Amino acid sequence: MIRQLTFDLPPRDNRSRADFIVTPANALALAALEGWRDWPGGKMVLTGPSGAGKSHLAAIWAAETGAAVVPARSLAGAGLAALAAGGAVAVEDAQALAGDAAAEAAFFHLHNLLFPTGCLLVTAAAAPRDWGLGLPDLLSRLQAAPLTRIEAPDDALLSGVLNKLFADRQIVPPAMLIPFLLARMPRSIGAARALVARLDARALAEGRPPGLRLAAEVLAEGSGESASDWTAD
Repeated sequence: MIRQLTFDLPPRDNRSRADFIVTPANALALAALEGWRDWPGGKMVLTGPSGAGKSHLAAIWAAETGAAVVPARSLAGAGLAALAAGGAVAVEDAQALAGDAAAEAAFFHLHNLLFPTGCLLVTAAAAPRDWGLGLPDLLSRLQAAPLTRIEAPDDALLSGVLNKLFADRQIVPPAMLIPFLLARMPRSIGAARALVARLDARALAEGRPPGLRLAAEVLAEGSGESASDWTAD
């Protein structure tokens, strides 16, 4: 393990296009968002599991289009006219709208302000029909949008993410550490980020290299198992 700095620096949280790692799990979704000028009706719904990279894709799209990015739960208190005036909006975690009458009404109003000339990206865990929306007019408008999906991270994506996260922290991991983590960690980008942060913190606090033994201890934390349980084949 080579550590270039002996003090801790906050890691970069870069959601640029250059930092997006393309694999079969996300290539189709990326292509769909890059083709935003040809979206039917000027809108797209992006679905996928938590931690798959939907927010990163939304950030890439927002940088390309100049769109505002707003959490769905914040719509009820947002300045909708100002949001729509920019001509492009990304609404994230839209399934959270369900059951919130004020937020659903705000989204419906935002949609009407944006179109027919604006552009809308919506991210969610599932398709609009599965959210449980109570406003039929909003549901019909969202169901009319094309849908693209980002899949759960595959090994190629998680490997690339882990390598990037270590590099952001000035760490060159041992050769077997990435495969070791891939075989044992939860399958999400968020889990990868949390795992590298915990491993780095322990390594710094204890003056130990972030190798297989320390990784096994970090993985075992809170599991009720010993580190030896995480090193078995």
